[in-house]
Amino acid sequence: MKFENVLEDINGFGRFQKMMIVISFISRFSMPCHFMLNNFIAVVPSHHCDLTALDVDGMLFRNLTPQEKLTVGVPLQEDGKLSSCQMYEEPQYHLLLGDSNGTQTQTVPCQGGWVFDNSTFKSTLATEWDLVCDQKGKDKQTATIFFLGVMCGAVCFGSLSDRYGRRIMLLVSYVFGTLFGTASAFSTSYVMFAVMRFFTGFSITGIIIISTVLNVEWVDIKHRKLVGVIDSLSWTFGSTGLSAIAYFVRDWRLLVFSVTSPLILAILTWRWIPESARWLLANGKLAQAQKCLRRCAKMNQTEELRTLTPEAMSLVVMNEKKDRVYTYLDLVRTPVIRKLALRTAILWFCVACTFYGISFDIGGFGLNIYLTQFTFALIEIPAKFCVYYLLDKIGRRKTAGGALFFVGICILINVLIPKEMSTIRTVVAILGKGFSSASFATIVLYTSELYPTVVRQNGVGFNSAISRAAVAITPLILLLDGVWESLPKVIFSSLAAVGAVVAWTLPETRDRCLPETIDDIENGGSGGKMPLPSKQYLAN
Repeated sequence: MKFENVLEDINGFGRFQKMMIVISFISRFSMPCHFMLNNFIAVVPSHHCDLTALDVDGMLFRNLTPQEKLTVGVPLQEDGKLSSCQMYEEPQYHLLLGDSNGTQTQTVPCQGGWVFDNSTFKSTLATEWDLVCDQKGKDKQTATIFFLGVMCGAVCFGSLSDRYGRRIMLLVSYVFGTLFGTASAFSTSYVMFAVMRFFTGFSITGIIIISTVLNVEWVDIKHRKLVGVIDSLSWTFGSTGLSAIAYFVRDWRLLVFSVTSPLILAILTWRWIPESARWLLANGKLAQAQKCLRRCAKMNQTEELRTLTPEAMSLVVMNEKKDRVYTYLDLVRTPVIRKLALRTAILWFCVACTFYGISFDIGGFGLNIYLTQFTFALIEIPAKFCVYYLLDKIGRRKTAGGALFFVGICILINVLIPKEMSTIRTVVAILGKGFSSASFATIVLYTSELYPTVVRQNGVGFNSAISRAAVAITPLILLLDGVWESLPKVIFSSLAAVGAVVAWTLPETRDRCLPETIDDIENGGSGGKMPLPSKQYLAN
C-alpha cells in the first residue's frame, strides 16, 4: 500500500490541506520582498559634492543662489550634466558671466561629502553611508551577499529538515528570519548591514524550500499542481505588494522592517502547521504519523479510517532502513539519482539566472521603477494560471522547457530593439518575465515530484542552493554591459536555451505517485497510475 492510498482515504485535499496552504501563504509573502529589496534600498539618487568647503571668502559665496553655487563649484561632464564626484578647488565666479574660457582651477574629489536628491527616496543605502564614487557598487554588493546567505541556508535547511523534520526547521527559519531581518533595519554601519543581510538570506530560505515540500507531501496526486501554483502565486502577491509598500515607504530602514514584519504573524500561526506524515513514516515514526493523519481525517470530516490502523499503516512499505540518516551524498551515490541531480541543477541554474536577470534590471528601461516592478509582478498572475492549465494538458517537462524557450526568444528580441524605444523594450521584457515566472513555478513543483521522500528535502535544498548561486552571479553578469551593452542579454538568452534542452531530458511526473525511496527511483518501482521512469530511461 502506498501513502497515496492513505491520503485518498482521509481526503487528500480537504480543510486540513487548505489550512496549511493559507498559513504558508502568509509566511511566503515576505520572501519576494526580501529577494527584490535591493531594487529599492540600493538605488543611488542624483548627487553632487557638498560645496560647504568652498565657503572661504566671506559673504560672496554665501550670497549666491543654490543654482549659482553649483555653477561656480561643480564642473560639467561631457554630457552636460553636473559631475557627481568632482568639484572645483576654488569657486569659478567668471562662469556666472558666461565666460567658459576663463582660467579654471583644478578639480578635486568631493571634500565635504555629497548632497543627494531626496525627492524620490527619503534615504537609501547610498545616502546613509555615502556609497558613491570610489565606494560605488557597495550597495549592489549587498544583493550578492544576501543571495550567498540564501545559497548556504538552502544547503543547511535542506539537510536539517530531512534529518529533524519539516515542522521544527520551519519554525527555526521563521524566528531567525525575523530576528536578522529586524536587526538589519537597525544596522549602524555598512558592514553590520551586510552581515545581517547574509544571515537574513540564510534564515528565510528555509521557508521557501520547507513549505513547498511540506504542502506537496500532504496533498493527493490530482491536486499537486494546484498546490504548486498556489505556492508560486504567494510569490507573485509578495512581489506586487513590494511595489506598493516601497512606493509609500521611502526610507530604507522602515522598508526593510515592513517587509520582515509578516514573519511575526507566521510565527504565531506555526502552531497549526503539522509535521509531514510522509517524512514520519519514512523515518519509522509510526505513532506520530498516525496522530497527524488522524488529525487530518478529523478536520476533513472523513469517516473511512481503515488505513489508519497500526496493521494497515505498517503496510505502507519503506524498503530502506528506518534508522539511516540521509545526506546530500545520497544524491550522488547511485547512478539514476546522480544523473537526476545533475540535470535538475543545470535547469535550476538556468531558470534562476534568466528570472533574476530580468527582475534586477527594472531600472534599465528608462521608466518608473515602481510601475515596472508592479507590472513585472502582475504578469506572473496570468502566467501561473497558464501553468495550472498546461501542467496537466502537456505535462511538467514540456511546460518548463517551452517556457524557457520563449524566455530566450524575448531576451533576444530586446537585443535587437533600439534603446530609445523604452516602452516596447519594457513590454517585451514583461512578456519574458511572465515566461520566466512560469518556468520557475513549474520546476519548483516538478523537482519536489522527481525526488523520493527520503531525500526530497535534500534534493530541493540542493537545487535551491544552485539557483541562489546563480542569483548571486546574476549582478556580475549584468556588469558585463561595460564590455558590450547587449552581452548580459545574450548570456541570459543562451542560458534559457540550455535550460530548455535539459528540461526535455527529464522524466515526466504527471499523474504519478511520489517516489518514497531511492530504490523507487533506481528500479522504477514506486507504482501509481503510471510507472516512474526506469534506469534505462534516465540513462539516455
